[in-house]
Amino acid sequence: MNNSNYDLSHVEHLIKVLNSGIDFYGEAKSKLDNHELIRIFDQNLTEKHKAVTELQNYVMADKGEPEQDSALSVELRAAYTKVLALVSSDTEHTYISQLEEVEDKVLEAIDKSLKNVMPPQLKETLLRIQIRMQVCHDDMKHLQEVTA
Repeated sequence: MNNSNYDLSHVEHLIKVLNSGIDFYGEAKSKLDNHELIRIFDQNLTEKHKAVTELQNYVMADKGEPEQDSALSVELRAAYTKVLALVSSDTEHTYISQLEEVEDKVLEAIDKSLKNVMPPQLKETLLRIQIRMQVCHDDMKHLQEVTA
């Protein structure tokens, strides 16, 4: 049941992508010993948790319940990364490369979301989240380049 005049399925999809990213970063942290990488992953996790919390307010107002699912595309990437890490000599770079791809998916989902009609407050929220997620992406892109 929708309580608003807006279709917020794009926001629900974005939350799914963010939830998958949260799970993937948590998995990556558990596989690495590099404290600097873990610190960066923690920062990105914090930003994703904040984004989900902000967006859930809109979904809750619309549907009456939070979005809890994950995005299959990101989950498949996480599974693929686990296999790669088993055969790769550079586990750190493998995780970083795949997490950078997750950041791409997050930015794509935000871009798609912003193309929809939505309440002005939601658009402002998405634009703020987009800025923070771009920083997460850029951090991972930089790490990908320096560990190549």
